[in-house]
Amino acid sequence: MNKQAVWSLIPRMFHSFSLKQRIWFTFVVLITLGLMATGSIAYFIASKEIQRNALQSSQDTVNQSAQIVNERLKNIGIAVRALMFSDAFKQLMKDVQSDDRSSYYKSLTALQYVFSQVKFNDSMIESILIATPIGDFYPTSSVRNTSNSFYKSEMYEHFQQLKRGFWSKGHVDPFFTGKQRVISLVTEGVGEDSFMVYEPTNVFVVVNVKEDDLRDLFMQNLSQTNKKYYFIDSQGEDVNYADRTREGDFIQKPTFVEQLSKEMKGSFFYSNDKKDYLVNYSRLEVKDDWMIVGVQAKDELLAKLNGIKRATTYVILGFILLSLFIANNLTYLLLKPLFRLQKLMKRVEENDLSVRFESVYKDEVSQVGFRFNSMLDEIKQLIEDVKNRERDKRKAEIKALSAQMDPHFFYNTLNTIYCKSVLGENEDVNEMILALSQMFQISLSGGRDLITLEEELDHVRQYLAIQQRSYEHLFVCHFEIEEPLLKCLVPKIMIQPLIENCILHGFKDMTSGGEIRLTIETDGDWLHIAVEDNGQGLIPEKLRQSIAHIASSKHGYALRNIYTRLQLYYGERHRMEIASNEQGGALIELWLPSYVSEEEFHESTG
Repeated sequence: MNKQAVWSLIPRMFHSFSLKQRIWFTFVVLITLGLMATGSIAYFIASKEIQRNALQSSQDTVNQSAQIVNERLKNIGIAVRALMFSDAFKQLMKDVQSDDRSSYYKSLTALQYVFSQVKFNDSMIESILIATPIGDFYPTSSVRNTSNSFYKSEMYEHFQQLKRGFWSKGHVDPFFTGKQRVISLVTEGVGEDSFMVYEPTNVFVVVNVKEDDLRDLFMQNLSQTNKKYYFIDSQGEDVNYADRTREGDFIQKPTFVEQLSKEMKGSFFYSNDKKDYLVNYSRLEVKDDWMIVGVQAKDELLAKLNGIKRATTYVILGFILLSLFIANNLTYLLLKPLFRLQKLMKRVEENDLSVRFESVYKDEVSQVGFRFNSMLDEIKQLIEDVKNRERDKRKAEIKALSAQMDPHFFYNTLNTIYCKSVLGENEDVNEMILALSQMFQISLSGGRDLITLEEELDHVRQYLAIQQRSYEHLFVCHFEIEEPLLKCLVPKIMIQPLIENCILHGFKDMTSGGEIRLTIETDGDWLHIAVEDNGQGLIPEKLRQSIAHIASSKHGYALRNIYTRLQLYYGERHRMEIASNEQGGALIELWLPSYVSEEEFHESTG
């Protein structure tokens, strides 16, 4: 078998495949591509693990720093308790209890060694103040600001509210000169007796810790340049002086503070200005209202993943492009017959029944297409049959409606002719018989349903000639017609019933003085026909209701007959209005499409 024969055999084999087999083949290709894209899933798993480790590492750093600060502050508290257990402090407490002020300088001198020991054990301590009713005691190396009494300070008021010792946030030291920023530990002094009975001693120990040293302490393990750390309370306010950048302004936002749970430590993601941050916090055991918070941009936290992410993204994009290319071509090959059949169906929706499906395939879709052709043939034949039946039905309805015009006119006219013949009024008899003959000739109009406006007006004139002989001196009729409109086509016997309606109903109780005005003019693309009289008038609402609903009464019968015939001729492309004119008489107006040939009429109305 030569190469050309092989290449010609392959298309024939593929054309013989069923749609199911071709879809199966497509799934095989897509599954293969899916397996190749498994690498992306591996990346996400790895990134989650790296992210978890990064979060844990960041939390450990904050926890370690908080533990160091907590231990240091706890040691300061222990140093204060050691101060209270010293002999010099015990003697001071006895002097306070006995209100002995004579030993003030002796106690001050004795406490200097104790102060030195406390400051030597912790270099962060800036100054110490022991406030008592008999005087203040402090290291002589510090210069006391005597204008600020502890008992008149905010610290004293705060202690009275809490009834226990506390740590204060960073502030300028009010008790010593130098305006040093410090964080203060305030506690009540206790003696041997007060330990047993828990009585207030009114002695207070204030230990001022250098704010700079404290910050350096908790920052010594927090050296990452891409992360910001804050020493704050549970309201987001700084414990030590604030040096936060603009990016840290959201620390005090209620939405941020609400996420700082009561747990001793934790982490969460926070969004601010369309940027995500990782927040780690750890509370201090010595004061759980204080915490160290680390804030780091999420994209910076995961910066190490960017290389992996880019590589994986390029691989995934490559596979996606390849998948799109393969899937596009396979889909086109597999669904080409369906696409072609879909296009044919859209053309059928646009009333093009001449389309036919063609295909070299022999699969299920092709079989559907061939049956679609058979269905189109049957539909086309059925539509032709329906059109023919509808056309015949409409013609029959129109002829029936035309034949239903009230025959009383014919009977009355013959009776009038008979009476005039008996009375010897032969001239009137001759004119009435001639007019009646011409009326029926125009009515028949060679079997045509559409006649020119000129022919319709001749029919009206013959009718008026008969009625004026029957009702002498009762009415006159005025015509106002634009000459070019006489060639327009209108349904026959359309205007005469309107004139008849004026005579029979408008002039019902009149013996003379009746006027009828027929006006025909153009209104844009419409033919406007108006008939009005000066008779007794009508009730427009009642007539409209009788036209819209078939009733047993003959009231409005002629108008309903005209309206129904217009519906059959023009569908919704016409208008009839019934009203009263300024004289109190009837005004009936018709708006009909303007046509000058039957071809134009049939093309427009279908």
